Amino acid sequence: MQLLFADQLGPHFQLEDQLLLPEVTGQFKKRKYHRQKAHLILSAIRHRALDPEVELIKLDSYKDLANPVSSAVNPTSYNLRRFVNSLEANIEPSRGFVASEQEFAEYVESKAGKRLVMEDFYRKQRVKTNLLMNNGQPEGDQWNYDHDNRLPAPKQSSLGVSEPWTAVEDEIDAQVRVDLDQLEAEGVRFSGVDGPRLFPASREEALQAMHHFVEHRLDLFGPYEDAVLSDDWAMSHSLLSAPMNMGLLHPLEVAQAAENSYRQGRARLASVEGFIRQLIGWRDYVWHLYWHFGEDYVDKNELDANQPLPENWLDLDANTIDANCLSSTIDDISKRGWVHHIPRLMILGNIAMQRGLNPRQVNDWLVDNFVDGTPWVMPANSVGMSLYADGGMMATKPYAAGGAYINKMTNYCGSCKFDPKVRVGDKACPVNAGYWNFINTHQDRLISNPRVSRAVYSMRKLSDLDELLVQESQRKNL
Repeated sequence: MQLLFADQLGPHFQLEDQLLLPEVTGQFKKRKYHRQKAHLILSAIRHRALDPEVELIKLDSYKDLANPVSSAVNPTSYNLRRFVNSLEANIEPSRGFVASEQEFAEYVESKAGKRLVMEDFYRKQRVKTNLLMNNGQPEGDQWNYDHDNRLPAPKQSSLGVSEPWTAVEDEIDAQVRVDLDQLEAEGVRFSGVDGPRLFPASREEALQAMHHFVEHRLDLFGPYEDAVLSDDWAMSHSLLSAPMNMGLLHPLEVAQAAENSYRQGRARLASVEGFIRQLIGWRDYVWHLYWHFGEDYVDKNELDANQPLPENWLDLDANTIDANCLSSTIDDISKRGWVHHIPRLMILGNIAMQRGLNPRQVNDWLVDNFVDGTPWVMPANSVGMSLYADGGMMATKPYAAGGAYINKMTNYCGSCKFDPKVRVGDKACPVNAGYWNFINTHQDRLISNPRVSRAVYSMRKLSDLDELLVQESQRKNL
């Protein structure tokens, strides 16, 4: 019998005719999960257990497993790999990604110690899969259309695209809700608000969500993928990261569906290329870096950032946050357990880096509060990309930005009590002032980085710098 994990729920993980699927609830007692994330995990497990080849068992911990198993697909975290290695079972290589771990190891070896660059890896993936290729050349004679996909937030309140696919709850969801209520009554704490469930919990639902996206929403994904509107939480994003990370969809089948949409004239090339780059480029890349960087990577803290997470982050309490961009983002997480990559990187990550929040705490908070958060997906994205806590292993510069960026790419600033153009005083935007405070704090490190050295020189010319630094040292709340 094959042991199946909760992120291996699709058909491409099945090795044997009989499957053993544990439902492990002890994790909810150890860490504060978002209520909707916990619901999605249990719902997906129980939907998979409807299939006759699956035997569902309920455990407090994987260590309590007493059933004999003969095989497993290598899981996606260091802890679970240690567990399966303790079993007397055949362990097959990991699945659910485009490049195998062996292929990535060969890619790293081919770089001969040079810096790894995601764009190089992505192009290799394109050639391997033949996605958006034309006689050995990239479709449109360009590998990357990122310059076409950076439009600022539009003036209207929403993009006007078709609403995203959402789930219709069933009796399984009803029982999950009862069971989570019981856990709460027993003292287990969750963050965020309860349902309704938005994301797929079965293979059938995941396919429906995928087809809905490529048919109705993919075309406008590219131009506005970096924009944020307060009244349009999903914009034109796919919302497929959660079902992919649970193994309900394979990234290659999603990429192929997107390519077919382009070939049929239903989605522009820049959108399809940008989406495929996220799937077979970025997603695969951060998966492999999780293993390449090592288990200790998540504890990197090169900027000596040791401030604890604020209580209103831990409690997802938007009402106690004054800055509209951060308040709205925390509120969206509380309501849905999801925001797209720009709120994650340029609002949450940017502010966390400016304020010196501890990287490990930020990483774990993201894993616990996002429906698509996993131990493998967050470290390179948070510790590396968002917080620059690895000192440049992942990114060539810290993604620090001031109020001007937030004002350009979102519509949050218009209704905010702070002014994105003001650095000092009651109207001073804490993202704007926080940016200059960050540059000042780390100027000795940043001055040698050609990508940000100009910011250091600009900071040194600010006439109100001393006043700004005093102000930010006394700021208690955003």
